[in-house]
Amino acid sequence: KSAFINFINDKEWKSIEPVSSWFGPSSFLMSSMSALFKLSMWIRHGHGYLTENLGIPVWGSYAVFGLATLFLGMVLGLVSAALGADGDL
Repeated sequence: KSAFINFINDKEWKSIEPVSSWFGPSSFLMSSMSALFKLSMWIRHGHGYLTENLGIPVWGSYAVFGLATLFLGMVLGLVSAALGADGDL
């Protein structure tokens, strides 16, 4: 506590460089990292639900998420191909 008070009273905070806007809390990079963290927590909770509540074995949960990833990739690929065929890209 005393170190923090001395930090403020001695104005040591003036010698610290501010955080770059690229790494600021509202930057695109940090917002993306936050979204990835939330996605990982959702996957973790989904894995727990599948294995603990539904009784699916761990390998079955991995298979479900693997198939979901493949399906999502296929859908995004089809959307990308459809948009590219119109010459919009």
